Amino acid sequence: MPTIRLSIPESARKNEVIEIKAMIQHPMETGYRRGMKGEVIERDLIKFFKCTYNDKLIFSSEFFPGIAANPFLTFYAKAEETGELNFSWTDQNGVRWNETRTLTVT
Repeated sequence: MPTIRLSIPESARKNEVIEIKAMIQHPMETGYRRGMKGEVIERDLIKFFKCTYNDKLIFSSEFFPGIAANPFLTFYAKAEETGELNFSWTDQNGVRWNETRTLTVT
């Protein structure tokens, strides 16, 4: 299971724009590289990322083979109300990793 790291404020003022950072440890193998013995390293890519805030999509991204290992994203959102931020990564085989954080709006 990949390690997921998230950075979001625990609280924000209403209508404040917050910075959100998300990173997943993943090799992002393209299938073009070869190992030490000359064997092709199997393709292993994350294809999609999305973040929802109270079930409303606020950011999404589609990844391609040119993305480096351990994809790191920074994006911004307006804190409208207390709620949950759900982060979801999906790989080429449909395997999904999710993390949820609560944002308190004052």
